[in-house]
Amino acid sequence: MLLERIKPILFLALIIVLSASVQAQTPQASPSPTPKAEEQEPVKVFTEEVRLQVAAFDQYGHYDPALELDEVLVLEDGIAQQVRSIQHLPANVLLLLDTGNQLGLKNTNVTRDVGQRVVDALGAGNRIAIMQFSERPELLQTWTADKETAQKALKTKIHSGKTSRLSEAMAAAADQFKEIPIGTRHIVLITDGVEGPGGRFNLPATLKQLNSIQASVHIISYTVLSRKEIQKLNAWRKGDGIQRDGNPASNPVANGDPTLPPGTTRTPSFKLASKDADPALAKRRKESERATIFSEAQLSEIAEESGGQIWLPDSLSDLLGEAESIARDIASQYVVTYRPTRPLAAAKSGEYRKVEVASRRVGLHLRSRQGYVVP
Repeated sequence: MLLERIKPILFLALIIVLSASVQAQTPQASPSPTPKAEEQEPVKVFTEEVRLQVAAFDQYGHYDPALELDEVLVLEDGIAQQVRSIQHLPANVLLLLDTGNQLGLKNTNVTRDVGQRVVDALGAGNRIAIMQFSERPELLQTWTADKETAQKALKTKIHSGKTSRLSEAMAAAADQFKEIPIGTRHIVLITDGVEGPGGRFNLPATLKQLNSIQASVHIISYTVLSRKEIQKLNAWRKGDGIQRDGNPASNPVANGDPTLPPGTTRTPSFKLASKDADPALAKRRKESERATIFSEAQLSEIAEESGGQIWLPDSLSDLLGEAESIARDIASQYVVTYRPTRPLAAAKSGEYRKVEVASRRVGLHLRSRQGYVVP
C-alpha cells in the first residue's frame, strides 16, 4: 500500500528532473547588442551677446565712475541696440615692446622703462603679460597679476635686435588672448611701426585679426622722435659766402664795398658744419623718415579702429610720461553688453559689423572700437 501511494510522487519528481535537464541542454539565445545611437555633428551654440570695451570720460578728460545704462547709445550697422549691462572689470594687458633697432632710432632701455611705468601705474587686480619683438616675437612673461613678477621680466629679459617684425608680433599677440574674456583685452604697443627689411606688414590683415580678438590697442609711437633724430643727423649749417673780420676798420676792402654789411669782407666762404659724407647712409635715413610717416598713419588707424589711442611724444621725457596716460585710459574702460537685433547665428562666416557708441548725457564722452568680426 505504501508503495502504491508514493509512486505518483516519484513519477512527478522524475518529470521535473528530466524537464530541468532538457532546459539546461537547450542553447540560450544571446541578447542582441543594443544598437549604438548615430553620432551627431556637434551642435554650435551661439551666445547672442556682444561685449564692447567703452572708455568713459567727463568733460575734463577724467574717468567717469558713474556710467548708467540709459546714458549709452549703441548702433550696430546703423540700428540702435538695447544695452543690457555695464560693468567695470579688471583688465588683461599685454605689453608688446618693439626692441628692433636697425637704424639706432629707438632706445630699448627707454622702451623698457616705459613698460615698467605702465606696470606700476596699472591698478590692482589687472593681469599682465609681456612680449618683445625684433627678428621674431618672444613671450617674456605669461599672464600674471603679480606686478613684481612682471617688473622682474622687464628688468632681466629685454634685449635689443637688429630689425623689427611687427606683423609677426601682432599675430603672436593675438594668440595670447584665446582664453581671455572678451571685453577685457588690451594691447600696449611701443614701437615706431616700421617693418624691417624683408618684413611684410599687411594693415588690412592686421585689422581683421585685431577685430577677431576684439582687443583695444594703446600705442606709444617713436615716429615723431625718429623723424626729429633723422633730421638732426641729416642737417648741416651752411656759411653765407661772407667771412666776418675781427678788425673791419683796418680793412680797406670792407670799408670800400657799400654792398656788404658792416664788419664783413668779400672773401671766400666757408661752412660752419658739414653733412655726413656717406651718401648711402643719408639715403637710408631719408627712406626711414618716409617710412615713419607711413607707419604713423597705419598705427593711428589701428588705434582708432580698435577703440584705443595713439600717443606721439616729441621728447623722451614726454614718451616716458605717456605710460601713466595709458594706464588711466585702460582704467577708464567699461564692458558694455547688448543682444544684437540681427542674430549672430545668422551671420556669415567672418562677417564684419560696424559699431558706433554715443553718449546720451551732456559732458559725457565715450570711445569704443568701430566694429567687430562675428565669431
